[in-house]
Amino acid sequence: MVCGDRNQVSFLLLELSLLCFLGFRVVSGQSPVFACDTSKNPNLSSYGFCDTTLGVGDRVTDLVKRLTLVEKVTFLVNKAGALPRLGIPSYEWWSEALHGVSYVGPGTHFSSLVPGATSFPQPILTAASFNSDLFEAIGKVVSTEARAMYNVGLAGLTYWSPNINIFRDPRWGRGQETPGEDPVLSSKYASCYVRGLQEADDPNMLKVAACCKHYTAYDLDNWKGVDRYHFNAQVTKQDMDDTFQPPFKSCVIDGNVASVMCSYNQVNGIPTCADPNLLAGVIRGEWKLNGYIVSDCDSVDVFYNSQHYTKTPEDAAAKAILAGLDLNCGSFLGKHTQAAVTQGLLPESQVDKAVANNFATLMRLGFFDGDPTKLTYGNLGPKDVCTTDNQELAREAARQGIVLLKNKKGALPFSPTAIKSLAVIGPNANVTKTMIGNYEGAPCKYTTPLQGLTASVPTVYQPGCLNVACAGTSLQLDPAKTAASQADATILIMGADQSIEAEGRDRLDLHLPGQQELLITEVAKVSKGPVILVIMSGGGFDISFAKASDLISGILWVGYPGEAGGAALADIVFGFYNPCGRLPMTWYPQAYVDKVPMTNMNMRPDPSTGYPGRTYRFYTGDTVYSFGDGLSYSQFSHHLVRAPKLVSIPLEEGHACRGAAQRCKSVELLQDHCQGLAFDVQLRVTNDGTMDGSHVVFLFSSPPAVHNAPKKHLLGFERVALRARGAGVAAFRVDVCRDLSVVDELGKRKVAIGPHVLHVGSLKHSLSVRI
Repeated sequence: MVCGDRNQVSFLLLELSLLCFLGFRVVSGQSPVFACDTSKNPNLSSYGFCDTTLGVGDRVTDLVKRLTLVEKVTFLVNKAGALPRLGIPSYEWWSEALHGVSYVGPGTHFSSLVPGATSFPQPILTAASFNSDLFEAIGKVVSTEARAMYNVGLAGLTYWSPNINIFRDPRWGRGQETPGEDPVLSSKYASCYVRGLQEADDPNMLKVAACCKHYTAYDLDNWKGVDRYHFNAQVTKQDMDDTFQPPFKSCVIDGNVASVMCSYNQVNGIPTCADPNLLAGVIRGEWKLNGYIVSDCDSVDVFYNSQHYTKTPEDAAAKAILAGLDLNCGSFLGKHTQAAVTQGLLPESQVDKAVANNFATLMRLGFFDGDPTKLTYGNLGPKDVCTTDNQELAREAARQGIVLLKNKKGALPFSPTAIKSLAVIGPNANVTKTMIGNYEGAPCKYTTPLQGLTASVPTVYQPGCLNVACAGTSLQLDPAKTAASQADATILIMGADQSIEAEGRDRLDLHLPGQQELLITEVAKVSKGPVILVIMSGGGFDISFAKASDLISGILWVGYPGEAGGAALADIVFGFYNPCGRLPMTWYPQAYVDKVPMTNMNMRPDPSTGYPGRTYRFYTGDTVYSFGDGLSYSQFSHHLVRAPKLVSIPLEEGHACRGAAQRCKSVELLQDHCQGLAFDVQLRVTNDGTMDGSHVVFLFSSPPAVHNAPKKHLLGFERVALRARGAGVAAFRVDVCRDLSVVDELGKRKVAIGPHVLHVGSLKHSLSVRI
């Protein structure tokens, strides 16, 4: 036995005790789970499904034909059955990697061998960076750490992430998990993060298998007695194809994702996991998914037992599989599929298709290729988890996403030499787990906001409230006021946590919880120096009072910034990093949610009822802050270098829209007509400030007023890094059929004919689209 240093051993025992106390599943490392282990059974080498020289399709066909119906059914659920006679061990499909390898789901564990993994910011903050390269870079790190953990028996290969639902309503508790409210941003995030996770240049190989969820029009968990298990989302065909579907389409087509998860809710009266049009028709038919379709956990059970969509459990199992479902998170299909076949409700050939899709995914992951430690990613192990580079990327991701919303008279950045004492106040000032949000893992380490700020200047800490609820006797006003009155500057770190917004928990209002507003205003009144308000949250709040107050010099939104959030915040507060994050969602006033039911799925406004619409694309009312808002310590200017003023659409002879007599407001173009129909927009961007920094350049378009089109929508974004007083170029390739089109009332995408206006900041450029 090799004995370590006594202090190290004591620390390890303490760490393991803490992990157990916090509810982490603590297991030791072991061998990875895999099939076709010829070292244990040499006869397996004669089986076609173990022959790596064959194609995936041939291997899957060989395997499926060897199975009985009873055996096939065991491969329809997340805890797949073992088949010793064929050398196939039980495999757990359910693992999560929303913003790092997670302990949510039974497929992943932490241990003394790998006690933690890099915990990146929640996606809503990462999306605020508007940096496609960052999205992919995070995915690559997460998949490296996942494979490393798999190689020592601590993780699986299939990860049910990312969540790419549109953040439609600010009250949604799971908005923190998403890339925000815009379909273009969400689509880009989906495809880039998935590409990072899967690293699949070869379509027959996957590093890990990602999964885009929750398909589709899912964005309500529990609001005023309406929950996700019973909600029937009434969605127009126009809103479906214009808003809710694009991220999933991009995930499958551009990201080549290995899986899509159907949601709990119904869409227009049909459970998504039982809808053959949505699953077999769109995902596999139109988009050509190369992978498997999985249910959200127990959602087949939900549409039988809670929604009463079918009369018998066998009929529910049959409808799900016939619709295109391949895998059930839960046990429902394992219990009822065999009976559905024997009762004649479901052909066995449909079961074959489902298990074939599942097996094909595992084939691409190398699960049937023998010992994975001898294959492509076999050299990865504990040394590759929580590396210095990985943890620095977590810090960089938080820095890039943090949004500066107010900076009166250049109060920020603070000088670390001029500030002799800093009052740090608020219930989120010294939090750890709050920073990583939900679907979290055990982080490598934490740097709290207080720790990050204290590393630069002396601090005095007062929580102000014992927790974010800040109710009743929880408020500790006098000590907070005393600290602020004596310090050179004050930072108030407020907001939410999972007790306010979470899966299964939607908000009822947009006010800061409890007496947080009182704490902020009272502290601001007595503060000796400038006051900076920091909001830690997934969704936005109505902080109009702080925006308008002369006593509050600055406002920062930090999302849930991950394990290094405190260090990233300090980097920005003290000017070591120039903020450049931009809001990926609209911040509404309280009046908005007072009159808009969360259950109303319509994106477009309805003047006849006073309904104001949703998101920056359609909303017609006042905002606290808008999508894309964010400040920097530098000023940036744009100059248009190149953009056309006219785009001509060629139409064939006999087309209904040709000829002077025919006036078409829009035209539907076949894919053949769209080839090469594109143009470039080029801008010179100048950093007019004295500090190096990055700048997000947004290209928006306001289309003609046809088909109730968005008042403006995002065409693309580029993040440009510029030296002080330096200049650079932002270039956009505009695809006419994709970018200058709108979705009509029947859900068909058409190019809008007439005047379009391109926007970059305050710069506007008129563009005419003609036939």
